[in-house]
Amino acid sequence: MLTAAALTRIVGAALEEDAPWGDLTSATLLPADATATADLTAREHGVFSGGDVFTAAFSLTDPTLTIDLHVGEGDEFGPGDVLASVSGSARSILTAERVALNFTQRMSGIATLTAQYVKAVEGTGARIADTRKTTPGLRAFERHAVVSGGGSNHRYSLSDAVMAKDNHLAVLQRTGADLATALREALSRLPHTAHVVVEVDRLDQIEAVLAGGAHTVLLDNFSLEDLRAGVALIGDRATVEASGGVNLDTVRGIAETGVDVISVGALTHSARALDLGLDVRIA
Repeated sequence: MLTAAALTRIVGAALEEDAPWGDLTSATLLPADATATADLTAREHGVFSGGDVFTAAFSLTDPTLTIDLHVGEGDEFGPGDVLASVSGSARSILTAERVALNFTQRMSGIATLTAQYVKAVEGTGARIADTRKTTPGLRAFERHAVVSGGGSNHRYSLSDAVMAKDNHLAVLQRTGADLATALREALSRLPHTAHVVVEVDRLDQIEAVLAGGAHTVLLDNFSLEDLRAGVALIGDRATVEASGGVNLDTVRGIAETGVDVISVGALTHSARALDLGLDVRIA
């Protein structure tokens, strides 16, 4: 869920970046009393995300603008569909245009890609989740877009869960620590609500992770054969997550191995911005 504080902070910073001393073009070229209506129009098929962000870009620029959203988060659209409209001062609309479009195109691109992954695993029971491979400063927006596309969110930050990955395990091994013992000691110091995820890259690591009390075992870059073996070995003792080598061509096969969650970094680091335009009508 996007908070008002996040919207104000992130969108406000983007507006300041784009017009630190105002919009020189609009302020000098356009009459102060000129008004307009602009339509957010789709140039291609997609899934919408970012309505609140689109609204914030204009309302923070000029609270007198009127913004109407014609679609909701997660709604599908096609070329020519009008997704939103904004009316009022022409200067204000054109000042906020690029920021509003940048965010909405980016977020709708993520939602659209996520929806493709979700559709690809339909009927398997596997959930598609994002990762922390997000644009610095934009995690709240990008995670929201994943949910708009039907996906699930992973931990938000390093502060939200224990997630021991290959480098953590390498350091433990170097110190001579026993993994199961280290995990049990960590659990004893954690709040009872904390979730513990451990990444493994070999089947022979799984038993120690389970003995240590991990809640989720992340099978990283496993072959389909080893994923099936890992799922059978873990059973109902922990949630099984798969990651690595995931794309639209491979995700169905991964899901059919029986894993519970498939985390996909591409949802946020490789999504293409959708082609949306802001078409101005003179009022």
